[in-house]
Amino acid sequence: MLDWFRRLKRPAEKPPEGRPSAAAEDAPPEAIAEDAPPQEAGGFLARFRNRLSSTRERLAGRLESFLSQVRSLDESVLDELEELLITADLGVKTTGDMLLKIRGQVAKRELKDPEALKAALKTRLIEMLDRPAPGLPPGVKPVVFLVVGINGVGKTTTIAKLARRFQESGRSVLLAAGDTFRAAAVEQLTIWAERLGTDLVAQPTGADPSAVVFDALTAARARGADVVLIDTAGRLHTKVNLMDELKKMKRAADKALPGAPHHTILVLDGNTGQNALRQAQTFHEAVGVDSAVITKLDGTARGGSIVSISHELEIPIAFVGLGESYEDLQPFDPRAFAEAVLNP
Repeated sequence: MLDWFRRLKRPAEKPPEGRPSAAAEDAPPEAIAEDAPPQEAGGFLARFRNRLSSTRERLAGRLESFLSQVRSLDESVLDELEELLITADLGVKTTGDMLLKIRGQVAKRELKDPEALKAALKTRLIEMLDRPAPGLPPGVKPVVFLVVGINGVGKTTTIAKLARRFQESGRSVLLAAGDTFRAAAVEQLTIWAERLGTDLVAQPTGADPSAVVFDALTAARARGADVVLIDTAGRLHTKVNLMDELKKMKRAADKALPGAPHHTILVLDGNTGQNALRQAQTFHEAVGVDSAVITKLDGTARGGSIVSISHELEIPIAFVGLGESYEDLQPFDPRAFAEAVLNP
């Protein structure tokens, strides 16, 4: 996933002063703070661990308490472990798949004590999350990202943070205000574009989103932009209407630039647990999702749902949101996640 932001050989323009902090997607523009909160000491891994403290307490705390009472490994122990993992938001199917290999190891006496069981669990967790992220298509300009998700998950803020990352890698960015149904959406993206110094293509509230997409890609090609990030609506009158509108936007993108969008990013709220999985399934069936961004993980005990989203949809988790500042949108690291949530 870091290949997305590999620095170009040409010199990058200096990014605008100040780092925009995240605001709730539905917050009024004046509520968006200018300054990022201070970062904790200890580097990325320490910050990652600290921000996942609620999920760690729910999973690692219960796991340690459970394993401390285990004297030998058998099927009854694994049945109790299965229940523990399901209640930690890993979900029934993902938990069953995770334990399938471990049950075989226990039956063959390859795992003989609680510590070996915990190590095997960590290994399986990493295996299930370690999915290669699609790289940027070579020789394509602009590369077009369609960003989808329901209202309130942080789509607009995530778009701004991704735009800043692309800028820092030396890429020029154009934002497309494709959410023309929510009154404040265009205004919010306009504010972000001004702060970041990026181009923006927008039309008034109520305009055809597909027309915005077509105009944005036409403008991006004319201006030589490297990346286009398309914001989308998160709620229409019915789920069917929303998915039909997203499909229409994809067709408009392909008409303006054959092959676009090149990557569809689904933004999900980590607070919603298994509901996030159901949302992901709906979007994936309708428009095809290439990767996911999980936001608001710093305030939830339901981060275990990350595992089921990645495993059941067979998509990588691209980034996780660990706080409000720009730096808190971090590329997802399966090993760091496993360390953070399984070690008390």
